[in-house]
Amino acid sequence: MHFAQYYLDCLSQASYLIGDETTGRAVLVDPRRDTDEYVRDAEAAGLRIELVVETHIHADFLSGHLELARATGATVCFGEAAETGFPIRRLRDGERILLGGDDGDGITLTVLATPGHTLESICLVIHEHPDDEVPFGVLTGDTLFVGDVGRPDLLSAAGHSPEDMAARLHHSLHTKLLALPDATRVFPAHGAGSACGRSLSTETSSTIGDQRRLNYALQPMPEADFVRLVTAGQPATPGYFAHDAALNRDGHPLLEPGPPAALTLDEALAARDQQGAALLDCRPLTAYTRAHLAGSFHTSLDTRFAEYTGSVLAPGTPIVLLADPGAEQEARLRLARIGYDHVLGHLPDPAAVLERCPALIRRSRRIRYEELVGEQGWVSGGGSGGDEPGRGEPGRGEPVGGGAAGRGAGGSWPTAVQLIDVRNPAEYEAGALSGARNIPLAGLRHRIGELDPDRPVVLYCRSGNRSVIAAALLEAHGFGDVCDVVGGYEAVATAAA
Repeated sequence: MHFAQYYLDCLSQASYLIGDETTGRAVLVDPRRDTDEYVRDAEAAGLRIELVVETHIHADFLSGHLELARATGATVCFGEAAETGFPIRRLRDGERILLGGDDGDGITLTVLATPGHTLESICLVIHEHPDDEVPFGVLTGDTLFVGDVGRPDLLSAAGHSPEDMAARLHHSLHTKLLALPDATRVFPAHGAGSACGRSLSTETSSTIGDQRRLNYALQPMPEADFVRLVTAGQPATPGYFAHDAALNRDGHPLLEPGPPAALTLDEALAARDQQGAALLDCRPLTAYTRAHLAGSFHTSLDTRFAEYTGSVLAPGTPIVLLADPGAEQEARLRLARIGYDHVLGHLPDPAAVLERCPALIRRSRRIRYEELVGEQGWVSGGGSGGDEPGRGEPGRGEPVGGGAAGRGAGGSWPTAVQLIDVRNPAEYEAGALSGARNIPLAGLRHRIGELDPDRPVVLYCRSGNRSVIAAALLEAHGFGDVCDVVGGYEAVATAAA
């Protein structure tokens, strides 16, 4: 058997190539949009990719099933409940995919229908030999992760409540996956950092036995308790998820590789002013905060670039890239992986351009925790939002310090300051600054109207990365008095401990 896992760190996404070296027949599962690596590896191993199997209709990235079908002639396969805008082979519960030959000898994939994350979700059990008592492994898609299970709330807008999907997920886990032998290896579609779950491990594989023992969502409990557990505290859904799910379901333009065109500064500014293009600065955070073009957005290639861009820019937005020399093609590819194809070009060497045009430069306003809290400190647990902190420990449900929220070193913050926590809800509930309002970065673009652009805004996240992205978003939308906290909540909580 040829088995390869391809793990894409920037999207926390895994895809798999499984082939029978005797027959040369192979299957590619959950491919990303840029598929050249799969094709090269299959050819090098003497394999033909005959099927492209999607464990479900993905929302967090644009899949490469159409690109692979064009490149290899493979048939695209989904679970039986899938409805798509292009021809597919529907895989039934219990169906066997014979890679070793029609006589049933050799490598076999068995389809398990596992609705819950989505209605059409499936898992694939891999047998290297048909008489093996313990399968080689199971590809669990977004049904079961290492340390977590798939979130059941992404379909709620399609007429299925999170509670209904969670009940289906419970049934799928306990009647299908947990019925497999404990030694069966688990290969999920995502790892830590993915918004498809809340507690995913950094490990990219496990076993059924380990997950039975260690996964919080698989511990013995009534179904009703499971439903309550997995429907609470999920990460905010990035704004591009619905867009990508629709493209993966209905069809999308095929990927056209190549570097973006080089633009002059005048051309970049004209694209912004005349076409509504976003100037997207994807340089490292320190370079952006030190000097950037006024009105530019920021998501660094050093972070979850595509996901954060999909949170702050609407699908279809024309984009001009401001990237360090040589990084523009990587930026364009990573945007293409979430279906953000409308890249008009890039500004070569933006740092040099900024040096020549000081009138266009802005410097990010950042404050340290000493300026924010003064000598008193005002960290609270549980996201209470109170204005008069008392005594306690950070993250333990009580505020820290004795000063009023808004007091800073060397003076006082305006009483009208808007303190915004851009972390996910579970992070906020575990401990937050007193008086802070939780608007996760993933939802900030849709909730800008809840903030007053004429009042000062102070933003913070866990460590100071998402807050810079959020500050850039607000500045690009006309907010004039915006700053973020260097080091984020970690810095404040550490100082207050």
